[in-house]
Amino acid sequence: MTRTATEDMHNLLTDHPELYEARFPDADRLAGRWTEDCLRRYGAGPRVLDMGCGTGRDAAHLHGSGRTVTGADLSEAMLTHARTHHPGPVYVHADLHGFDLGHRAFDAVVCLDSSLLYCHTDAQLDGFLASCRRALTPGGLLVAEMRNGAYFLGRTDLLDTPTVHEFTWHGTAYRSTTTLTVDRTAQLLRRTRVWTADDGSRPVEQRSAWRLLFPLELRRLLAGHGFEVLDLHDGPGPRTEPPWREGMAPGETTDADRLHVVARLIEQAP
Repeated sequence: MTRTATEDMHNLLTDHPELYEARFPDADRLAGRWTEDCLRRYGAGPRVLDMGCGTGRDAAHLHGSGRTVTGADLSEAMLTHARTHHPGPVYVHADLHGFDLGHRAFDAVVCLDSSLLYCHTDAQLDGFLASCRRALTPGGLLVAEMRNGAYFLGRTDLLDTPTVHEFTWHGTAYRSTTTLTVDRTAQLLRRTRVWTADDGSRPVEQRSAWRLLFPLELRRLLAGHGFEVLDLHDGPGPRTEPPWREGMAPGETTDADRLHVVARLIEQAP
């Protein structure tokens, strides 16, 4: 019998950060290195806000590169894990739909692994970008990496077959079976993930969704909040195939399944 996530837990991965890191290993800190490359490429100052920092791996890498980093997340379990296992940054509780961590307190805001797409509505997107505008110093950068809504126009390869991943954590074998569907009315990519384990526990079904943004739509949203897009491309990046490597320049297309954006604040909130 499959149970829903809300019966026993809010979210299996965010409530168990060590399990998250086992499921999504990043021993080479590829996402953090890609982000640091973007920040250096466009001359960002040292003060960085990692919004949706999760377990803190990327925030800690940026801290280790010499930056003053604040990691923010909605999950207290993630923040507790980050403080213990990835020290260096300051970790704070904040909601990306709207946050106030200081006026002009940061030189860059980073939002990785589709965290921005948890803004499902236009009001939530406006809240996020208005918060970034308030947080950034004039000329500050927004660096984001996410799924590409345009990829799903006429393409079904990521929708046709459930994706299965297996891994072992603390002696227990886990299997996750993930199915993606497109909700065109809400402009959302919906995800259903069923977890099974060999420890005798019942399967757990969890549901989540990302807003699907299109490249021109993203440009317009950013421009409406006073940002100039410096780079918008589908790869290479930390989650592309092949993945980004040091020395690789940003691409020029926006056709693949990931979007990477670097934008500079050209207007300042009063």
